[in-house]
Amino acid sequence: MALLNLTVDVPAHDPVIVKENGIYYCYSTHGYFYMSEDLKSWKYGGKVFENLPSWVHEIVPANDGKDFWAPEIVFRDGLWRFYYAVSTFGKNISAIGMAVNKTLDPSSADYEWRDQGKVIASSKSDNFNAIDPAVCADEKGNDWLLLGSFWGGIVMFPLNEQGLVKLGSQPIFLASRQKEGEKQPDPNPVEGGFVFPHKGRYYLFASHDFCCRGIASSYHIVYGVADKITGPYIDEEGLNMRWGGGTTLRDSFSFERWAGPGHNTVFKDDDGKIYLVYHAYDRKDDGRSKLMIEEIDEFI
Repeated sequence: MALLNLTVDVPAHDPVIVKENGIYYCYSTHGYFYMSEDLKSWKYGGKVFENLPSWVHEIVPANDGKDFWAPEIVFRDGLWRFYYAVSTFGKNISAIGMAVNKTLDPSSADYEWRDQGKVIASSKSDNFNAIDPAVCADEKGNDWLLLGSFWGGIVMFPLNEQGLVKLGSQPIFLASRQKEGEKQPDPNPVEGGFVFPHKGRYYLFASHDFCCRGIASSYHIVYGVADKITGPYIDEEGLNMRWGGGTTLRDSFSFERWAGPGHNTVFKDDDGKIYLVYHAYDRKDDGRSKLMIEEIDEFI
């Protein structure tokens, strides 16, 4: 993979990049977003929400109504759909919500985020955690929602035309750290799942181990490949990601300066170039989380 740019002056955690009318927009945890014309120089754009809708506190009482994590954004049927996760650290009492907007340009008269409510929630009785949303369309154009962190790992649900989880659907498990046949779950986490379709195949990216510890973070990016969006996703050694597999793509040993690279997304530009987007912790800046962008010149 060829390195495009390390953006050392933009704080970001769990970043995702999209493009509208020649402008790149980067959204990340806490709702901050930045804008750029070249993927190199970024300026602060604002915050998506100052306060989250009232339903958040009803489902996740410990959330203070202001903060959310790991957003996802896709363009569907003339609207941008912004997915966001609300939770409390270390618990699976969580939910994913969605808001829509006609445009991403905050200077436009049409700019207004309108919340659509809960997409899915998890509780103590569930074996998944409803955070870290990511959306991918299959070969028929049907959308699927990935989510998950710790607990049972990364799962997938089908979405309806409105972008909500289909009623009655059950989770499809894609990735965990547990070995097949083991009765006890592996305590090591997998989270931040993202599926990218490429040339008739599907690439599942995920982050193994621990984030949010500055330069002590053990986060690293892994991936596997499948012929169907629902898997199974197999790594380069033939191991199923459902049972602990995953080929390491980026880790703390990939760079001298950057630790704990993880929670990646993949962005395909109008010219066909493909970029790996993620965060890493800056060893030269007190372990602060920064935006990382790499061009994938020869796909995995």
